[in-house]
Amino acid sequence: MIAVETEARQDQRNDDLKALIRTIPDFPKPGIQFRDITTLLLDAKGFAEAIARMAAATVGPVDLVAGIEARGFIFAAAMAAPLGAGVLLIRKDGKLPGVTIAEDYALEYGTDRIAMHEDALVPGQRVLLVDDLIATGGTARAAVRLLRKAGAVVEQAQFLLDLPDLGGADALRADGLAVDSLIAFEGH
Repeated sequence: MIAVETEARQDQRNDDLKALIRTIPDFPKPGIQFRDITTLLLDAKGFAEAIARMAAATVGPVDLVAGIEARGFIFAAAMAAPLGAGVLLIRKDGKLPGVTIAEDYALEYGTDRIAMHEDALVPGQRVLLVDDLIATGGTARAAVRLLRKAGAVVEQAQFLLDLPDLGGADALRADGLAVDSLIAFEGH
């Protein structure tokens, strides 16, 4: 697998995209700096460029792009077309209509569960995990476990944003994934 130049891609070459993301202070609680990607999504050129850059950083070929509910669906669907791949949805448990397999993961206070259709992939298919943001990595790591339990080959993950102080990207790397993001925001 080719090493991904994560730090270099998060430098000034992506400042044009970073400028399209607004920060909302003290949301959802005091002290949190919420990184709102909806402003980037509203900018057609900026969104297209983000997808192009994320797709270009993907080491292929890829059979499926797995998006994590809900904003990950946007990025997974947009990236699937240029990568010539299908889209696999990873949802909160109880949201998919067919037979599912699921994976639990820890939250700050309690647990949660994500699921995918049992027949969403053929064992051995190469799956790229995609989401809008990597923070602590709890949901993304659960998604990787779920995909691998189903027989997927998951070696890479793409994110628009990384909050490196929260350690999620490093946790995914420890799980054997190449992790790439376009933009990093220090702090919470």
